Amino acid sequence: MGRVNDEAAAALQEYAELFALSGGDAFRVRSYQKAAKSIAGFPEDLRHADIRKIPGVGEAIAKKVEEFLARGSFRQLDDLRGRVPEGVRELTRVPSLGPKRALFLFEELGIDSPAALADAIRDGRLAGLRGFGPKTEENLLKGVEHLELSGGRVHLGIAMDLAERVIASLPAERIAHAGSLRRMRETIGDIDILAVGPPGLMDLFARQPYVTEVIAKGERKTSVRTDRGLQVDLRVVPAESWGAAMIYFTGSKEHNVRIREMAVKKGWKLSEYGLFDGEDHLIASETEEDVYDALGMRWIPPTLREDGGEITAALRGELPRLVELADLRGDLHTHTDLTDGIASLEDMVAAAARCGHSYYAITDHAPDLVMQRMTLGKALAQRAQIAELQAKYPEMRLLHGTELNIAPDGSVDWPGEVLAGFDVCVASVHSHFHQSREEMTRRFVAACENPYVHVIGHPTTRKIGKRPPVDADWDEVFRAAARTGTIMEIDSYPDRADLPSDLVRLARHHGVKFSIDSDSHAIPHLSHQRFGVGIAQRAWLTPDDVVNTWPLDRLLAHLHRAAV
Repeated sequence: MGRVNDEAAAALQEYAELFALSGGDAFRVRSYQKAAKSIAGFPEDLRHADIRKIPGVGEAIAKKVEEFLARGSFRQLDDLRGRVPEGVRELTRVPSLGPKRALFLFEELGIDSPAALADAIRDGRLAGLRGFGPKTEENLLKGVEHLELSGGRVHLGIAMDLAERVIASLPAERIAHAGSLRRMRETIGDIDILAVGPPGLMDLFARQPYVTEVIAKGERKTSVRTDRGLQVDLRVVPAESWGAAMIYFTGSKEHNVRIREMAVKKGWKLSEYGLFDGEDHLIASETEEDVYDALGMRWIPPTLREDGGEITAALRGELPRLVELADLRGDLHTHTDLTDGIASLEDMVAAAARCGHSYYAITDHAPDLVMQRMTLGKALAQRAQIAELQAKYPEMRLLHGTELNIAPDGSVDWPGEVLAGFDVCVASVHSHFHQSREEMTRRFVAACENPYVHVIGHPTTRKIGKRPPVDADWDEVFRAAARTGTIMEIDSYPDRADLPSDLVRLARHHGVKFSIDSDSHAIPHLSHQRFGVGIAQRAWLTPDDVVNTWPLDRLLAHLHRAAV
């Protein structure tokens, strides 16, 4: 997908938000949000497509998109940017604070930032305001704290997209990203790029269209600010030092300190230029494998380099064979335009076949998520469509599934006799995020104990930078999942990254199995599974820990053993 799709979608989404803040009609707001979602998920580059054929894009929106493609904005967006105070826009980034209440707080109390909101709550200035009771105030404070913790960091998907854009723009002999992005951390503060390149590479980098500011420029290192707000550091390194430089700039700091200490104990020195003996003779530098081998250990995958026991395991030859993207045989959580996806069943299945999947589950939402307007009749009609499509894809087993809603009491949408007809049932929390720890724990345990629930989808419900995770006793939840054979999902959608790697490790400790799913709502989202694999690797998962690496017969046997 072209970058311009994301940029146009972001402009429409911003317009929708500003339109809502200015008191615009809710129906039109939803229309622009729907169009933004469709454009972001459209598989073709907007510049070479018929915009009016994109679902949800009518004539008025198409004209705005065409103007955006021509000059990078459109008149109505420029107008609203001037009319809606920036402080109100900042307030809407606080989880659980909608545009109407943000505007109300600005007009009534002059609250113009998340920090000012927190101060007003602590000073008691919201007391007595309709709709702002003690529980609401508590949730808003938590939302401000969550926003502050995320700081200037972005989720992995945004950072990876930018890094790949930078790499594609530079004609280097060798080039790769390093840092926390290579370690696949779930949020990224800045991006490190290493290159072996020709003269003039730094000048070319500084002139790229994604660069908005050159922070510092030199022969070996140039730092820029980009149109995504992220800083990118480009370093040119000698070809013969590539391996040592990649180790050094990949980190983590703690991992590097440990291996440098190992070198020092041998009377050696390790730097970004190589591993040297006491007389400064080069021992190893060209590849990472060479450097680790000289230190007496196997190469350590970047996702493990957090000083979490990986060095000891490498020295003992006990590093696990981590799950890889190529191990995945299928995807157990995806959506179509029957509910909140934007691509048809036929198009999603065709795209899954191009991914080389052995099996593929369609899991549109169930009826308790009322906004999706699902009915049993629609689900059964989809099942018939899937049966017809199956003949076209003999190499890929199509699974008819559903994403159920875990109600506050732990129950799910359909009774057992209906659920028994689905190949796979994913159950997720989509509401009542502020239940107490005890209530939320009971809610998850009840879902795990439902014999027709196979997978708990995006378990913490978090959205990075937008919504904090729910509070639950995860030890108790994971014990229940292990006891019932319920799978915990690693939702690969990068703004979810859910379960996060620390909870994956905890769940694995209890004996839980996992599925790495894309949660696709559009064709480009199918590739998100690579981000879920990164989370799994950071948690030391092997292929056997991940059910969608298993052959179909083993997977189906596991899914349906509890309900038999």
